[in-house]
Amino acid sequence: MTRRFGRALLITTCLAVPTADAWAQDAAEQGDAIVVTGRRAADRAALETKRNTDTQVDEVRADDVGRLPDQNVAETLRRLPGLSVANDMGEGRYLTVRGVSPDLLNVTLNGQTAAAPEPDSRQVKLDDIPSALIGAVTVSKTLTPDMDANAIAGAANIETVTAFDRPGTFGSLRAAYGKYDLNGKHPYEFDASIGSRFGPDRQFGFVFALNYSNREFEAQNIQSGGKWEEVGGEFVPLRQTLRDYHTRRQRYGAVANFDWRPTDDVKVFARFLYSKYKDKESRPGFQVDLDEDEITNQTATSGDFAAAKAKRALRSREENSDTFTSSFGGEFNLGPSWLRVEGSYTQANKRDPHRDEIIFAAKKITGSYDLSGSIPLYRPDAAAFDPTKYKFDETSYEHRRARENLYQTRADFRTPIGIGDDSTIQVGAKYTQRRKTNDEESVIYGGYDDDFTLDEVEGAPIDSIFKGRYPLGATISRPSADRFFQSNLAGFELDEEGTVGDSLAGDYLIREKIFAAYAMATLKFGTVTAIPGVRMEKTKSNYAAKDILDTTTVADLGKDYDSFGSQSYTDFFPGLNLRWNATPSLVLRAAVTRAIGRANYEQLAPTAVVNTSDNEVSMGNPNLKPLTSTNYDLAGEYYIGRKGIISIAGFYKTIENPIYSATTEQSGTFAGQALVDAQVTMPVNADSAFVKGIEINAQTELSFLPAPLDGFSIGGSITFVKSRAKGIPGRGNERLPLASQSNRVASAFLSYEKGGLSARVAYTYRSAYLLEPGEDTDTDFYVGAFNQWDARIGYDIVKNVTIFLEGSNLNDEPYRVFQGISSRTDEVERYGYSVKTGIQFKF
Repeated sequence: MTRRFGRALLITTCLAVPTADAWAQDAAEQGDAIVVTGRRAADRAALETKRNTDTQVDEVRADDVGRLPDQNVAETLRRLPGLSVANDMGEGRYLTVRGVSPDLLNVTLNGQTAAAPEPDSRQVKLDDIPSALIGAVTVSKTLTPDMDANAIAGAANIETVTAFDRPGTFGSLRAAYGKYDLNGKHPYEFDASIGSRFGPDRQFGFVFALNYSNREFEAQNIQSGGKWEEVGGEFVPLRQTLRDYHTRRQRYGAVANFDWRPTDDVKVFARFLYSKYKDKESRPGFQVDLDEDEITNQTATSGDFAAAKAKRALRSREENSDTFTSSFGGEFNLGPSWLRVEGSYTQANKRDPHRDEIIFAAKKITGSYDLSGSIPLYRPDAAAFDPTKYKFDETSYEHRRARENLYQTRADFRTPIGIGDDSTIQVGAKYTQRRKTNDEESVIYGGYDDDFTLDEVEGAPIDSIFKGRYPLGATISRPSADRFFQSNLAGFELDEEGTVGDSLAGDYLIREKIFAAYAMATLKFGTVTAIPGVRMEKTKSNYAAKDILDTTTVADLGKDYDSFGSQSYTDFFPGLNLRWNATPSLVLRAAVTRAIGRANYEQLAPTAVVNTSDNEVSMGNPNLKPLTSTNYDLAGEYYIGRKGIISIAGFYKTIENPIYSATTEQSGTFAGQALVDAQVTMPVNADSAFVKGIEINAQTELSFLPAPLDGFSIGGSITFVKSRAKGIPGRGNERLPLASQSNRVASAFLSYEKGGLSARVAYTYRSAYLLEPGEDTDTDFYVGAFNQWDARIGYDIVKNVTIFLEGSNLNDEPYRVFQGISSRTDEVERYGYSVKTGIQFKF
């Protein structure tokens, strides 16, 4: 049994024994009391979990010294084999496992499905959950029937801590203060936790944990906006946009866990978690659009332009999301049998109080461009930097709210059977009910009766970005612009079509009910364990949205849902996991399983936007089939005592019904409008896809080295992945990789722990991946390869008090997108590095 809490972890002699040799080695090193603390303790405990489970898992545990500078759960997990993250503003947000989209990863919190605040997808934002509140995160790469089948990519279970994870009263206090490279701002954070047991025989327990962080950072962005086009035989970016993001992110988190264990056979619990994420952003922008007919003196890497259009914009937004989760249940030993019952309720909210933008435009801009570097460079002439040349173009005011209510109940029963050694059979059922809504409101004004130029509402200019290479110039003061707008409202022209479209197209209501039941056996025959079983899931959904026609006006903005759809389907998921302890140190595994992936909410919403004048329709598809997959897994794990591992794993997934957006020519009735040969854009199911790959992982303590070098540990992993999808709309027989799938994912670390000193350097890498397929290879968008270095050093100045210094993205690695081929840079965003120092007290 592993005892753990937050950054405090103790491995006691109650641990499952891996091998006699390993125990003997540890006992010789540390005496009869097997007590290991620090980063090594966390690594050993994670290896114990991996070794003793009957399926393929990887785990990250909190440790009692600290962690690398991970802001959230996603960043903590990216160092596991086969895992990578999708970043937002330089921070990990969504988790990709073995090259499969984050939409298809099942994220659970203490074993129950986590809610998703985002209005457009099922993927759970892991940057909402502070890493300081987590005790352990386990990623399961093969499934058993007692797990949700909605896990084509796998499952990630986030565990919070309980009072029975430690024998006595325990707690910690931690505070950190830092600096960002680009803007010189100072992030700060703190967390605190306490847990204890009390009452007769110490049968009651509680844990409270709190976290707060505040980050004000800058990000600098350059985009071509997908405008690389062939001009005069050469590909030229016909747009360049410069943006300077100024963002403040705050996180609040709290955990309250309560346990009652009156006897060894009764365990009753209540779990509560609250997390809140606030994001405020101001984004000045400067955009130049070229007219390909006005390009002269063109070479392969340069040219002059005239009659270009320029825009200066300011976007300001505020985004707030919060999630509250409560669960109640108990585990009961009924003689030789075991019963677990649990119910939970989660509410996730996403509120955007404002998402506003104002744009000023200028014409007849001249200048030149230079494509000789890795990033295209525009050199507009002086008029592009004169605020009096920019006239009002458009302003928009938008707010939205999404909410998800999630109810879950489950029961699991296990009893021994007279086959083999300690074999059991387990049955269970689960009911999930989800209600998801999204409501957007927007007002757009697209003209002004009189002259309104940028110089009247000018803000502080920004000299340049990207180390002085890209001049930006005049900006817009939003308070000044709002005051002008409010004082002259009658002079602005309402863009009714844009207002109606943006206000209604994203509104939907989705109700989803899933009833699941399963049966599985755990059959043990000496060194062999087999887990056969089957899961059934019946899904019933109802969808409501709104139709938008040419005749829809602002007066219709408050209308009720008038477009509906529904689905009902039942699926069976047989599976088999095998484990063979070939030797005391070698574990071999194999699995064949089935899984499902349900479409995203916005894809299922039966929205229809019908433009009869242009003969165009954009709509959702409530009849989308869910994705299904058959998964084949093999793995071999060689354990180096309790101190290391060398493993290799192979996997192959066949996926049916992947989903893509398609535009086709159709005749029919759309939202009551009869159209002939209309251009209809909607999500559709493609034919099939596959993902295959191999993971290689190795890590070990170098305790065999002479002191003081015996404090070193080293490790690394690399995963090679390949995927292909066929039947992609508009691409004929062409096969493309799946979105978000990198061909290579790797990580490595070197750590040292001895005499109160702890240090760790980590490297993570992923190769480029397809972001979005286009009409052809020239318009496919890829996210470029990414490398990042992080480091941390800590020292125990006195017992239980540690000071530390840590750095993130020390190599200033940017985010990069390219169009078609890597030399056609579409977007580059840089964040600089950050450093933090702090102090931690634990008891």
